[in-house]
Amino acid sequence: MYIEPEIRITEDGSATLLHPLTGEYYHSTHGAVTESLHTFINAGLAECRKQSATIFEMGFGSGLNALLSLLYGAEHDMRIVYHAVELYPIKPSYSPLFGYDKATGCPPELFAALHEAPWGETVDITDRFTLRKTHCAIEEYHFDDTYDIAYWDAFAPDSADGQWSTEIFGRLHDSMSDDGIFVTYCSKGTVKNALREAGFTVERLPGAPGKRHMVRARV
Repeated sequence: MYIEPEIRITEDGSATLLHPLTGEYYHSTHGAVTESLHTFINAGLAECRKQSATIFEMGFGSGLNALLSLLYGAEHDMRIVYHAVELYPIKPSYSPLFGYDKATGCPPELFAALHEAPWGETVDITDRFTLRKTHCAIEEYHFDDTYDIAYWDAFAPDSADGQWSTEIFGRLHDSMSDDGIFVTYCSKGTVKNALREAGFTVERLPGAPGKRHMVRARV
């Protein structure tokens, strides 16, 4: 069930991972934490004006986006329910090697708790952050809640085009709140077209270092 990716240090000093099966990086080599903050927190979570938000993440991966969301919620007194889908879970004992506790200043046990949380169960990581991780392909996932924010952190369309389809985006769109926000690092034309066909209003934003653009879409 679990994999052990290779660890690579990026330009901002934080770690990214190299998937042993796909050969894809989990985060930008120009800066893992920098990219996640820019794309998912600043352009996504920070745009939400609610004090209680439900987040869906496609690709739990290293757990970095979940950790940064937890820390943002704690800093801004926000209650967060976080649902994530992952086909290739990382071995929990491997997570301390990522060094995200040092990169973000959080207690190491807090990040470890995200990976140690049982799959398929709803777990309170803190009194303001609840996590549910689902081990499956996104094509098989049943959107069973109303989401305020969606982080689409799947591997690139060139290697995982089925995870960027109009059909999947349509199911996600139907499960989002009226003011829902979708963010992704990818700005390919096919992705933007699929989002529009699914009913989203799409805008192109400046990307994180190493990327010219990213995409934010709204319901």
